[in-house]
Amino acid sequence: TSPSLRTTSPMLRQVARQLASASVAARHGGAAAPRTFTSSSARATTVLCVRKDGDVVLMADGQVTLGSQVVKPNVKKVRRIQPGVIGGFAGATADAFTLFERLEMKLEEHPGQLTRAAVELAKAWRNDKYLRRLEATMVVADAEHIFQITGGGDVIEPEGGIIGIGSGGPFAVAAARALIDIPGMTARDICLKAMTIAADTCVYTNHNFVTETISPGDAKNADGDAAASKDTDAKEMKKEKK
Repeated sequence: TSPSLRTTSPMLRQVARQLASASVAARHGGAAAPRTFTSSSARATTVLCVRKDGDVVLMADGQVTLGSQVVKPNVKKVRRIQPGVIGGFAGATADAFTLFERLEMKLEEHPGQLTRAAVELAKAWRNDKYLRRLEATMVVADAEHIFQITGGGDVIEPEGGIIGIGSGGPFAVAAARALIDIPGMTARDICLKAMTIAADTCVYTNHNFVTETISPGDAKNADGDAAASKDTDAKEMKKEKK
């Protein structure tokens, strides 16, 4: 036997023992490895949100990639959750819509309080046995706040009113930061230019952009709806006391 074979043989035996141990543990109900947010579906998109001069613009591309194949070019990855609240996602579509539904429930519990709703969703997402298996990351925004919410319990509010997620997110954010101070460019102009740069750079991002916008007028309407909801709740509580 050659020296090289004598050297590698113990290493191969050690690897084989480790694989056998893992197989036995799995058969006997050993703890399964936690799902981590590393799938290609989680990375293969670009979502960008920009706030400037009272306008909030959320823009995403429409490409869905499965491995090395583009399976659909026009998926809608952003939506209006409530009046004055918009959201976008990167990751598994079904998981993202489940989380949007949970966020709507939290907003109904806390009308007009996106920050509290986002924190409550992140807590549930991290602690709930079912929700923690969902593979997605979200961007949600109202007229005053923009948050990135992840399954790790993170609720991140960006500095400067710019946030991006997905494989092309860093490219889009870098471009948006370079454009944000240019006079005459609106939030929509910045998003469009930055997303175009991301689409030209990232192979998982195309040029079929879908946009949701919050204007100052939308924010006032949302505040009015929230105030009306609070008044209704207060009246119902008074009736119950009587």
